[in-house]
Amino acid sequence: MREAIRRLPTVVPAPPDRPELAGPDHPMRKVTRQVAFEPDGWTRERARKVGELFDTMAPQWSERATEERRSVLRDALARGEVRDGTPPRGGVCVEIGSGTGSSTPDLAATWPRVVALDLSREMLRHAPEEPGLRVQADAARLPLSDGGADALVLVNALLFPQEMDRALAPAGVLVWVNSLGDRTPIHLSPEDVAKALPGAWTGVAAEAAWGIWCTLRRADG
Repeated sequence: MREAIRRLPTVVPAPPDRPELAGPDHPMRKVTRQVAFEPDGWTRERARKVGELFDTMAPQWSERATEERRSVLRDALARGEVRDGTPPRGGVCVEIGSGTGSSTPDLAATWPRVVALDLSREMLRHAPEEPGLRVQADAARLPLSDGGADALVLVNALLFPQEMDRALAPAGVLVWVNSLGDRTPIHLSPEDVAKALPGAWTGVAAEAAWGIWCTLRRADG
């Protein structure tokens, strides 16, 4: 069996009136799947266009950081066994697609060192200086050594499977969050995330509020 994901019961109920932000025909849905499953799905031109798109949205991006959306990540951190196997050095968490920083405080409360990384310079410019070290970079080419991250956290961010596998420590954890579930523009199911990653992965997943999350580790880690 290539992957084994254990589904946990829902403990954070879904409030009414979930935003219907995106469906299967949303333009970013196609990009998400191409990047995850096609080796040539991410080009310099595509990176430029995506970066420019998020630059334009940066001034209003913080308005999306509602408690309903943040509760999905918090449930993952609370129940996703994220610290199991963390090396003695304490743990470096790399936040992929950190945006304007709404998730960074929750990560900083879990790991002693957080690197908040985003493709968009404007997103980082609108984020607070702390917590976390802010870095502009393309997640397809992370400025990390092999195995340099004890945790990789992607909240509504594109998945680059080969690069995630390269950068994550042998016993590290990958946290995937879609804060609006299948209405998130950048959406993959937990099973698709595990399928896209090289090798075999195991983990847990759950629905929470409007979203869904999973935490994954290498099956032989």
